[in-house]
Amino acid sequence: MKPVERYFYPAVFTYTPGQEIAVVFPDLDAATSGTDDQDALMSARELLGVVMNGLEEDKEPIPAPTPLTQVPVRENQRAVLVDVFMPSVRMAQANRSVNRTVTLPAWLNAAALECNVNFSQVLQDALKAQLHKV
Repeated sequence: MKPVERYFYPAVFTYTPGQEIAVVFPDLDAATSGTDDQDALMSARELLGVVMNGLEEDKEPIPAPTPLTQVPVRENQRAVLVDVFMPSVRMAQANRSVNRTVTLPAWLNAAALECNVNFSQVLQDALKAQLHKV
């Protein structure tokens, strides 16, 4: 089955004077906030991408989004349809860096430091060569 390219979920933006805009995804039990509408929307998109990517990776069921017109809101709230483009989220996740601890003989470490060797780059290049991914 082809992965979903774009998800659309309603979010409730709550406006309280003197506070950040609170954003809640009722269908996903997830929340974030933003300093203004644009920041809140960008935070909501990022959160939606992280949540949906996590559900996909864990092979969890994807909940159906509530239709925007059926989302209950109070006077200081607005229901907003938030979307996320998943190919870019998946690509960012696949290319994220991870930390690894390596053990080297002290003399080799000292020699590499003396030559200003970029340990991360050398390890990446060596692993790519070892795995024939160059």
